[in-house]
Amino acid sequence: MTSRLWDKGGAADAAMLRYTSRDDWRLDQRLLAYDLVATRAHVRGLRRIGVLTDDELFVMDGALDELVEKNGAGQLVLTEADEDGHTAIEAALVAKLGDVGKKVHTGRSRNDQVLVALRLYERDALSDLARLTTDAARALLSLARREERTPMPGYTHLQRAVPSSVGLWAASFAENLLDAVDLVRATAAIVDRSPLGAAAGYGVNLALDREGVARELGFSGVAWNPLGSQTSRGILEAQVLSAAWGALAVVRRLAWDLSLFTTSEFGFVRLPEAFTTGSSIMPQKRNPDVVELMRAACAVVQGALVEVQTMVALPSGYHRDLQLTKAPLLRGLDEALTTMRLVPRLVDGLDFDRERMLSAITPECFATDRAVELAASGVPFREAYRRVAAELETLERGDAAGSLAARVSPGAPGDLRLRELEARLAALT
Repeated sequence: MTSRLWDKGGAADAAMLRYTSRDDWRLDQRLLAYDLVATRAHVRGLRRIGVLTDDELFVMDGALDELVEKNGAGQLVLTEADEDGHTAIEAALVAKLGDVGKKVHTGRSRNDQVLVALRLYERDALSDLARLTTDAARALLSLARREERTPMPGYTHLQRAVPSSVGLWAASFAENLLDAVDLVRATAAIVDRSPLGAAAGYGVNLALDREGVARELGFSGVAWNPLGSQTSRGILEAQVLSAAWGALAVVRRLAWDLSLFTTSEFGFVRLPEAFTTGSSIMPQKRNPDVVELMRAACAVVQGALVEVQTMVALPSGYHRDLQLTKAPLLRGLDEALTTMRLVPRLVDGLDFDRERMLSAITPECFATDRAVELAASGVPFREAYRRVAAELETLERGDAAGSLAARVSPGAPGDLRLRELEARLAALT
């Protein structure tokens, strides 16, 4: 069994160990590559302040190279006996290097070791999420451009309201996703500060080269206050999950609309066949399972977010409660990334039934246009509103294309401002 880093002798209750370790060792398998990268930066920092000699750094670097290679090949597998990834790394270095390996933990704690591994992981995950969300926004803007003036009913309260367009509908999701990218990137900027060197939250009596280590790890700066670094755990994870939730909240609305629009009752759009499944008993069925699971994905992220938020009602300093924020973080980000990765392909394959959408734009949908026309001719709007309301039964069906073209308030169907949104998208890439 791997010696635990906190072991000072004496027997520990086996059930207690299982309870405290839980599945942390399995979760740390996901973070092991980041832990190894941070360990390398840490030992190089120790050499710069004279804690390690050149020879010790050389052999330590070589041993870490071997561990990185083994991990990349899937051969560095953690077990329950390791307790966590930090213990496994130190144990491997000690097994290979003896006393030199025992120096690796000088000036650091498992607390800042997990903090830096998490921030490195979160930085990569947020970068992926920003890219995938941008891809989804791009697909929706392309759809908006292709179907810029394709008429479809606009709804409020799920009741037909006014003539709208597929362009307006698609661009609404695109702009919301661009907002989500801004939030993801803002969160990434907060994550992008190195906590390594905070130790257990109170620093150490060594002049650690925290800035040099941060630069080597690619961080833009250092999270200076060690207690602040420690108490950021959980709060930062909640911010990361909140950014992911913001992106998936847009996808949830898209999925909801597609769930409705693909029903026989609406019949506005057909999903790509590759994105549907069949029934095990009803031969005729093609089910929109993908969009239904996309709709549910936001709830998975929200559940992870709430789980983390309720965990961090703690006083200052480290508390073992924080270990339990790791699983929801990984689970929530996995769900967000997996879902967002599918969105562009789904959007690219949508097939709209133009005749069905046009026929759903019934005469009452033109009531607002008529009221505005009367107001433009000099009738006070409230009087025009009442006059049109009294004449609804005799209101004739208007020209949907003309209605869209006439609606020229900036951003409306007649002036979608797609160039502005495309410029904003281009600035993100």
